[in-house]
Amino acid sequence: MSTPYKDAGRTGQKRRTFEALVAAAREAVAAGEAPTVDGTAAAAGVARSTAYRYFPSQRELLAAAHPETVRQSLLPADAPEDPAERLDAVVLEFTSLIVNTEAQQRTMLRLSLERDPAEPAQALPLRQGRAIAWIEEALAPLQGTLSGPGIRALALAVRSAIGIEALVWLTDIGGLSREQAMESMRWSAQALLRQALVSGPPPAAAG
Repeated sequence: MSTPYKDAGRTGQKRRTFEALVAAAREAVAAGEAPTVDGTAAAAGVARSTAYRYFPSQRELLAAAHPETVRQSLLPADAPEDPAERLDAVVLEFTSLIVNTEAQQRTMLRLSLERDPAEPAQALPLRQGRAIAWIEEALAPLQGTLSGPGIRALALAVRSAIGIEALVWLTDIGGLSREQAMESMRWSAQALLRQALVSGPPPAAAG
């Protein structure tokens, strides 16, 4: 496997250049734009040819600019064992992240909805399902109570109720404040968990 350009040679300078490009891309996303490699290079004061060494395509640039990219887990270091408490901790962290980066999240949602049919389905960060893994980690203590497919089906149901899509509906259509929307999403996640424990996971588990 080849070493990424930024991790070879003069790594300190390359890291600064990389961070400058990502910062410029994030500013563009926050402004509702879909940054290109060329435009981001100009905004960051980086040569176009240099920028393409870090980001050969717009897809890779958008992935690096997405707020969720570097997160591996949303559980606290002292994560509880109770699945309901674990799920609430993850949902609270996730919804806080969504609200705190709402402008960027809305842009990524728009880009996802406007995706060229010829583009791979997982090309944008919003379509890569990171949150599913975070939720499944929260639900891990349910192994033995629910099957693996059952836990995944529950995670999918929870994700459908707590992302930027839900925030947009609850605030723009439902008229809730951001704080009220976050509480509604936390409530929905717990309700889905309780229902799964009483009557089994959503039908998607059968797949």
